[in-house]
Amino acid sequence: MEQGIDDLRGMSPAGAREYIFHFITALKLAEKNRAALEADLEKWRKREELARSRGAEDLAGEAARETERIRGKIAAVSAEEAEIKAQVETMRRQLPGLAARERSIDPDILEQELNIALGKDLAGPAPSGAGRGLEAANAAPGAADAALEALKARMGLARDSAGTPDSGEAANSGAAPGGGEA
Repeated sequence: MEQGIDDLRGMSPAGAREYIFHFITALKLAEKNRAALEADLEKWRKREELARSRGAEDLAGEAARETERIRGKIAAVSAEEAEIKAQVETMRRQLPGLAARERSIDPDILEQELNIALGKDLAGPAPSGAGRGLEAANAAPGAADAALEALKARMGLARDSAGTPDSGEAANSGAAPGGGEA
């Protein structure tokens, strides 16, 4: 399947914007060219009128031929302008889709991080040092319990010395209001 000139599939959003910018530049040049041709057309119309008013039919005929030649150029440039405008609009409509398709999360890195979090040993060290806490916990079994208790304390889920939940955990443990069990 052949890809059209206005098909942005496979491009990054930044690359697509730059590509569209080149088309917009070409459009502006075509508009400028058309404006110059229209100015020339007006100049040759005035020459034709002047030649006819002075009775120089041979000069008026030459000016008329030049005006027709310029009109043909204007028509070609206008068609090119319309085509470029249509292509730019087609490409602009594709930009949101490109941004949506761009991966914001690398699945390979995500898989690595999940494996590290689950304690699976991968070949080589963890890229961000995320596995260091697991290595320390595995080295000293009592340290893991202490680290877990410290984490619970920070989260407000610590148990008191009798092993019953603190007031923060009791509120979330299913106790019915009024102190009785449901």
